[in-house]
Amino acid sequence: VQLVESGGGSVQVGGSLRLSCVASASTYNTYCLGWFRQAPGKEREGLAGIETNDTGTYVLSTQGRFSVSQDNARNMMYLQMNSLKREDTAMYYCAAGVGSWWPLNRYGYNYWGQGTQVTVS
Repeated sequence: VQLVESGGGSVQVGGSLRLSCVASASTYNTYCLGWFRQAPGKEREGLAGIETNDTGTYVLSTQGRFSVSQDNARNMMYLQMNSLKREDTAMYYCAAGVGSWWPLNRYGYNYWGQGTQVTVS
């Protein structure tokens, strides 16, 4: 499966962005999906993971500011980010994985998008 992120950009502190990820094939009940980010010189950090089955179970690393959702009919996943801070500046990636679900662990994912840059200033 191929993944393409969009929605990044430059935003002021306190602003919001919604990132989108579209998959090239149906992810329903096949893949788990996740959002990660990586700032220069730092490790890739897990932000959210969501199951694509009917439960839609999700995990967030940051409660309150970020939320994750999906639209299985459109093979889409979203990351809504509010109250953005300078430290949120990073490249943001979506990922898909099969098998055991490690929602915030990069090693739980097999497929990655190219990323979308988010800059908060």
